Amino acid sequence: MAGRVVPLPPAAVRRAVRTVLRGERRAAGICVTFLGPIAMRRLNRRYKHRDRPTDVLAFSLSGPGGSLVGDVYVCRAVAAAEARARRIPLRTELLRLVVHGTLHVLGHDHPEGDGRERSAMWRRQERYLRRLG
Repeated sequence: MAGRVVPLPPAAVRRAVRTVLRGERRAAGICVTFLGPIAMRRLNRRYKHRDRPTDVLAFSLSGPGGSLVGDVYVCRAVAAAEARARRIPLRTELLRLVVHGTLHVLGHDHPEGDGRERSAMWRRQERYLRRLG
C-alpha cells in the first residue's frame, strides 16, 4: 500500500463490525472497503441513481444455508467533510459509517432527510459508536 493512507486500521474496522454483530446477536460475513469519491460516485449512480459521491453504501445478500453476507463501502473524502462539519475527529466519523453500513447490511433502515438523525437506527448506531469510544 505504498503511497496510500489507510483511513482506519483494519483492527478498528473489524472491532466495529464485531461490536455490531454481537450487539445485534447476528452472524454475517461483512467486507468493508474504503473508496475515493470518483469510485463512490460511480457506485451511487449505478445502484442508487444519485450522481454524486456519498458517505456510505451497503449491500447484503443471503448466502448458502440462509447465511448473510454484505459489502460496506465508505468514502473517506465525504466522511472527512462530514467530520469537519460536525467538528469531530475523522476516525469517529469513519467508525460511525462502518457501524451504519453494518446495520444496513443487517436490515436496519432510516428515513431520508431530517428524520434520519432522529430514527431508531441512528440511536442504535450512536450507542455502538459510544461503545467503540
